[in-house]
Amino acid sequence: MKNWMLFLACLPLLMATGYAQESRMDASVSYAGFFPRDVDANAVRQTSTIGDVGLLASYRYLVTPHIALEANYGWDRDIFKYCCINDLRVHTQFQEGSAEAVYSAFAWHNFYPFVEGGIGGYLFGIINDNKTSYEGLKSNTEIGVPYGGGVAYELSPSFDIRVEYRGIVVKAPDFSAPSAFTHTGRYTNISNPVIGVAYHF
Repeated sequence: MKNWMLFLACLPLLMATGYAQESRMDASVSYAGFFPRDVDANAVRQTSTIGDVGLLASYRYLVTPHIALEANYGWDRDIFKYCCINDLRVHTQFQEGSAEAVYSAFAWHNFYPFVEGGIGGYLFGIINDNKTSYEGLKSNTEIGVPYGGGVAYELSPSFDIRVEYRGIVVKAPDFSAPSAFTHTGRYTNISNPVIGVAYHF
């Protein structure tokens, strides 16, 4: 009887120890696209080229079997174009630092669908080369909202492939140029699809 009571008393500790031994963390590296949506406001039209192939590095920590916390660092390059009072181009280095909650409700065979959302800080930096047509511009730092959904395909207990659509809602950059040239005062949605590999540990 005493042995059973001791076993029952230790059962929660044993369960917690077993759960702690499961893989609760992963790190991933992904190729990322960069497609800002066009913005029209205040007699300014903001467009962009298709960005260079960017990168997204992520770290996830599994809080419960269905919920994880994720930290991201993203990098890309793009050229923003403005018209129509004065045409100008801005070669931009984009950087992201964000935190998101990730929810995965179920698994189907080796597929693990998920959705996520959070908050981030975004730097639109200036690259002063011949692709930037205006002097005296300043980098913009904005707060935005990342969101998305995708699926992870488990290759092994340690590795999976992730494919995801990410979106970023953020204020359209104006780079502190004269307001009639670049200031839309609007928010834009940046499509940021990614594909990469995650390692669980």
